[in-house]
Amino acid sequence: MDKLYRKIITGVLMCGGTLLTIIAAAHFSTSGNNEVRPVALTGFNDSTPTIVLDAGHGGIDGGCTSADGIPEKGINLSILLRLRDLLRISGYEVVVTRDSDRSIHDDGVEGIAAQKSSDMDNRLALFNSEQNAVCISIHQNQFTDPIYSGAQMFYSASNKRNEALAQSLQSSFAELLQPDNTREIKQCGKELFLCYYSENPTVMAECGFLSNPEEAALLNTEEYQQKVAMVLFKGLSDFLEES
Repeated sequence: MDKLYRKIITGVLMCGGTLLTIIAAAHFSTSGNNEVRPVALTGFNDSTPTIVLDAGHGGIDGGCTSADGIPEKGINLSILLRLRDLLRISGYEVVVTRDSDRSIHDDGVEGIAAQKSSDMDNRLALFNSEQNAVCISIHQNQFTDPIYSGAQMFYSASNKRNEALAQSLQSSFAELLQPDNTREIKQCGKELFLCYYSENPTVMAECGFLSNPEEAALLNTEEYQQKVAMVLFKGLSDFLEES
């Protein structure tokens, strides 16, 4: 990715610019023949992948919560919607598992456990609905000790490209948003259902710890959610350009 684009993204993250600023300034680069092209569409192979985005939890399933009782489901959704918009204006086709506060279980399914199972099956079906796709499941982390903070990417060995995607997203967080984040990407097993059974490159992006009061306060602001979306956008773009 060209140096100007990196500089623009860093400037946007530092000053907390609006989405319109990002769209106007960050998504276009000039080629050698003065042709203006969307940055996200450069460096691809013949077939541009569909991006599948998942906002973890939803509906009755709030996910983990902050000390103030803020559930992750809304934070996940806000980041997803911002990332979706960035990707679409950059020329990608984007599929989302949900765009509102809801479960996507089948109609008529009763009982929380059955609804959760149906919901996960339907999310996985969307992950596997495209032959050429890249999937990101957006979540927030939690731990018993509030000292821990920082994003961490989880991936499965079930797809050979998963590790590279996870590393690209992790590096983007450390480079642009969390300079003190020394976390390493972590391999998961069947316990992370979507990562393990997805047929496309897939990562679960734990964007921060709601159990850390300072990070939870940041994650609950629109400004920081926008920054997280931009970091994910850059990490994904870097991965696709290197693929």
